[in-house]
Amino acid sequence: MVVRGYADALTSRSSLPNDRVDETAHIHSFSNVTGDVRIGANVAISPGVSIQADRGNSFRIGTGSKVQDGVMIHGLEQGRVVGDDGNAYSVWIGQNASISHMALVHGPAYIGDGCFVGFRSTVFNARIGRGCIVMMHALVQDVEILPGKFVPSGSIITSQQQADQLPNVQESDKQFVTQVIGVNDALRSGYHSAESVAPVTSFQERQNQSTATNLAGEGGESHSRLTKGGSMDTDVVGQVRQLLAQGYRIGTEHADKRQFQTGSWKSCAPIQTTRESEIVAGLQACLSEHTGQYVRLIGIDPRAKKRVLETIIQRPQDQPGQASSSSGHGNSDYSTKSYVTSKSAPNFGTHNGQSQSGSLAAEVVAQVRKLLMQGARIGMEHADTRRFQTSSWTSCSPIQSTRESDVLSGLEACVREHAGEYVRLIGIDPKAKRRLAEMIIQRPDGKTSQGSNQGAGVAQSSAHAASASSYGSSPSGVGSDLSKQLGQLIAQGYQIGVEFADERRYKTSSWQNAPMIQARREAEAIAEVESFLREHVRDYVRLVGIDPKAKKRMVEMIVHRPNGKGGAAPTDPHRAAATSASSHSTSAHTGQTHNYRPSNGAQKDGAIAEQVRHLLAQGLKISTEYADERRYKTSSWQGGTVMQGTREADVMAALDGFMTQHRGEYVRLIGTDPKAKRRVVEKVIQQPSKQATSR
Repeated sequence: MVVRGYADALTSRSSLPNDRVDETAHIHSFSNVTGDVRIGANVAISPGVSIQADRGNSFRIGTGSKVQDGVMIHGLEQGRVVGDDGNAYSVWIGQNASISHMALVHGPAYIGDGCFVGFRSTVFNARIGRGCIVMMHALVQDVEILPGKFVPSGSIITSQQQADQLPNVQESDKQFVTQVIGVNDALRSGYHSAESVAPVTSFQERQNQSTATNLAGEGGESHSRLTKGGSMDTDVVGQVRQLLAQGYRIGTEHADKRQFQTGSWKSCAPIQTTRESEIVAGLQACLSEHTGQYVRLIGIDPRAKKRVLETIIQRPQDQPGQASSSSGHGNSDYSTKSYVTSKSAPNFGTHNGQSQSGSLAAEVVAQVRKLLMQGARIGMEHADTRRFQTSSWTSCSPIQSTRESDVLSGLEACVREHAGEYVRLIGIDPKAKRRLAEMIIQRPDGKTSQGSNQGAGVAQSSAHAASASSYGSSPSGVGSDLSKQLGQLIAQGYQIGVEFADERRYKTSSWQNAPMIQARREAEAIAEVESFLREHVRDYVRLVGIDPKAKKRMVEMIVHRPNGKGGAAPTDPHRAAATSASSHSTSAHTGQTHNYRPSNGAQKDGAIAEQVRHLLAQGLKISTEYADERRYKTSSWQGGTVMQGTREADVMAALDGFMTQHRGEYVRLIGTDPKAKRRVVEKVIQQPSKQATSR
C-alpha cells in the first residue's frame, strides 16, 4: 500500500488556471477551482470543494480562511459586492473566515473577516458583517447582517427586519466555533504534514487579526482610527463603503448653528464618482472647508430618487483631522457608533459588555450615540415604585449639551441622584417636539443593570450575561423557555402583547389588555415582561404573539398563574410557558411532561396527548366544554376555551389549565373542521370521579 504525503494531496499553485493564488495556499487535488479566483496566504481548500468563478465573475478568499469539504461557491452573472479593497467581486470572503462542510455561498455575497458559516447553510445575495456566526442549516438571503450577530440553526433570514433583530454572538458560541474549527484542523492533520500546516489559532485570535487589519483593532489600549488619508474616521469610510455596495450615491450638506436649528441645510459640491477613494477625498475636502459647522452624509437611491440615509459626521466643536479613540471590541463599518471625530470624545468602550465609565452600561452609551447622531436631544425622567405603577414620571434636570461626554456625565449624575428609583432615558426630536425613544436605564432592584456600581444599567444586558448552552440566558424570575419564546417571536417580526385576568375573569376568558411591549430586543422584552409579572403576581398573565401584516394572533401562551396554581409548580410560576413541541411529544409517551401537571394519571395524559396530536395533524380546531353533574345529565354543556395555538405543547398546557380550573366537573374535548364548520370529535377527558369515557 502506497502512503501518500501531504504534497500529493495538494494542487500546486502553477497547475491552477490563474496566477492569483498565494504560494502558501493549500488546495486539495480533489477540489475544483476555476476562473478568476484570488486566494490569499495560508488559505485551506479541502476535498470536494467547488469554486467556479466563470462568466466574468471574480472571487476573493482572504488570508487564513478555511473552505471545508463539500463547499460550493458560485456566482450569478449579474450582481457584485464591493470588497474591503474597494473592488467589485461576485463573492468576497474576508480574512480568517471559516466556511464549513456542505455550505453554499452563491454570489453576490460578502462574508466579513472572522465569520463562520455552519454546515449546509446557504448564503445568497447577502452581506454578512465581520465576526458573525451562521449556524447549521440556515438560509441568509437578500439581507445585510450587522457585525457580531448570531444566526441560530435552521433560521430563515430573508427580510431586513429579521436580520436587524438577530442576537449578538455570545462567548459560548465562540467556544463552539473554536471547537469545530479545531476538530477539523485535527482531522486534516491526517493528510497534512506537520511542517506544512499553519498554526491553528483560536476564534478570538482570528478576530483580533481581522479587526487589526481593518483598523478597528481589539485590545485594552486605545488607538487612533485613521484612514490612509489621515483625517477620516473609519466608521464614516465604512458607511460610505456600505452605501456604495448597495448601489447608492453619496452627497453632503452643511449648516451653521442657526441653520441647523431651523433645518436649513445647504448642499455641498456634488460627488459624481462611485469610487471609494475619490468619495473619501471629497468628504475630507468638505469637512475641511466647513470647519465649525454641521456636516451630514447623505445616501441617495438614484433609481427611486430618494434619500436612504442621513447621518451627521461633523459638529461645530469637532476638528477635522483628529480621530476619536476607542478601546474594547473593535466596531465594524456598520456599527451604530458616533461618526464624530471629536478630540474630546470619551473612551466609552464596550469590552465585556461594560462601559469604561463604570456606571452606565454599553447599551446606554450606544443608544445615546445613536440619538445624538440623529440630531436628537437627551432627557431623563425618574419615578419611585408607587409613581412607576401609575406612570407618573418626574423630569430630571435637562441636558442642553449635544456632546456625548457631557450627556453621559449628566446621565450618570441623574442615576446617582435617584438611586433606588426608576430612571429612564428620553430621546427628543427638537424640531417635531416629540419623543423618539424611551429606555429604562435603572430600576430599584438593579436587575436591569450590567456592570453598574450603583444599580444603573439598561434592561437589556442581564439576559446576555453568561450562558453555556445558548446565546442568551434569562434573568431571574423569567424561565428559560419563556425567554426563548420571546426571542423567537421577536426574530419572526411579531408584535408582543400581554393580557391579564383575575380568577373570576379567567374562568370566563375575559382577559384584559395591557400595553404592548415595544422593545425589539430579547433582553429588553424579557425585562418588560418580568416587570409586568411582578406587578400582577395575583393574576393570570398570558403572552400574545401578533403578526402585524396579517393582523392576527399567532401565539397565545400563559406565562404566569396566581400562587403557582394551574399546573405550575409554586417555585416556578412560569413553568406553564410552552416548551418545544418535540420535547412534549417525546415525553407524552412516557406520561411525564414538562408543560402540564398530570390530572388523572399518566396513562390518561398520554391518551389525551395522542388525541390532541391526531386532531392537530388533521388541521382541526380544538375547543373545550364543561358541565356540572346536573347539566351533564341533560347534556347542557357550557362553552369553554378555544385553543388558538397550533403547537401540541401550547394546547396541552391550555388544556391542563382548563381542567384544573374545572376540577370536579365534566370536561370534554371538541375537534371542529374549520372548512365544513362541523364537529368531528367529542370526547370526555375529565369526569368528577370516574375515568374518562368517549361519547
